[in-house]
Amino acid sequence: MGDPDHKRPLTYKSAGVDIEAGDALVEGIKPLAKATSRPGVMQNLGGFAAAFDLKAAGFSDPVLLSGTDGVGTKLKVAELVGDHSTIGIDLVAMCVNDLVVHGASPLFFLDYFATGHLDVGTAQTVIAGIADGCKQAGCALVGGETAEMPDMYAPGSYDLAGFAVGAAERDQMLPKPGIAEGDAVIGIASSGFHSNGYSLVRKIVDRSGLTYASPAPFDAEQTLGQALLTPTRIYVDACMAAMKTDNVKAFCHITGGGFSENIPRILPEGIGIHIDLGSFELPAMFGWAAQIAELPALEMLRTFNCGIGMIAVCDSAQADSIVAAIQSKGDTASVIGSVTAHAEGPKVTYTIPKGWPC
Repeated sequence: MGDPDHKRPLTYKSAGVDIEAGDALVEGIKPLAKATSRPGVMQNLGGFAAAFDLKAAGFSDPVLLSGTDGVGTKLKVAELVGDHSTIGIDLVAMCVNDLVVHGASPLFFLDYFATGHLDVGTAQTVIAGIADGCKQAGCALVGGETAEMPDMYAPGSYDLAGFAVGAAERDQMLPKPGIAEGDAVIGIASSGFHSNGYSLVRKIVDRSGLTYASPAPFDAEQTLGQALLTPTRIYVDACMAAMKTDNVKAFCHITGGGFSENIPRILPEGIGIHIDLGSFELPAMFGWAAQIAELPALEMLRTFNCGIGMIAVCDSAQADSIVAAIQSKGDTASVIGSVTAHAEGPKVTYTIPKGWPC
C-alpha cells in the first residue's frame, strides 16, 4: 500500500514542482520587467522585496493608493482559444484603472501566476502581456510570484492576480467635494466586454451554437474568440490628461456591476446621475449578447459596461475641454449624461431608447 516507488528517493521535482523551470521563467522575464522601469524604481527583479523612491518619482506630498484584481473567467476563454498573449494586459488594466479613479498615477505592479504544472512558454507569454500593460500604464513590473501547485489545477489551467500601487498628491485626490446638480458626465469608450461578465458571456456563446473559432457575428474580420479576448482599455493616459485641466471632479471605472453598481460609489448622498443611453452607440457585441441571452435593459446595465469603460464628472462649462484632453490620447469620449439631485441618491437613472439594447 502507499507509494509503489517507495524505494526511490523523493524530490521536489518528482512531487511535481520543477525548480529549474521556475528559474528559467525568471531569467526569461527579467528583460521584460526591466523594460518597464520608471523613475523611482530602486532595484532590478529578483530581490526579496521591491523598493520604490517616491521623491525620485517627483512627488512632494504623496498619498499611496493600492488595488488588487484578477480577470475572472476570461482566463477560460484564453485557455479555450489557446491565446495567452493579451490576458496580462487585462490584469494590469483592471488594477490601474481603479487607481486612476482616485487621481493616482500607477507606480509599480506585482503579479501572481498559479498553475498545477508550469509551462514556461505559456507563463512567459502571459507575463509579456503584463509587461506590455505596465508600459501602457507607465508603471514598473517590480516582482511577483509563480506558484506551481500540483493537484490544485486542471492540466493547462492557471490563475492570475495582480497588485498595483500608485500615488497622488494629497490635494489632487479624487473624487473632489462639490459634485453638484447640472454637472456633466463624460463617457470614455470601452474596447469591449473588458474583463467582466465572462461567466455570462461564455454561456451566451454556448447558447448561440457558435464556437470560439467561428467568425464573430458582430465583426466578420475576427473570430469570436479573438473578439472576446480584446484586451481591457487602459485609461491612465486619458485620465491623467483630463486631470491636467484641473477641472475633473470624479472618475468612475465601469467594471463588474456596470453603471448601476459602480457609479453610486463616487457620489455623495442626495446626488444621482442620469445617463442618456441614446447619446452613444451601443457596440455591436453588446447587442449580440443581449439578443442571444434575452437580457432586459436594466440587467445589461448592472452586468456589462455597455461600451463605456470610464466616466468623468465635471462642471458642464468645462466638458468640452476635458473631452478634448481625453481624445488627444486616442480615446473616444463624449457627454453622455448629467448629475441630478436625487432624494434616494446616490442612484443612477436612465433614458432608455425604444428597442435598446438589441
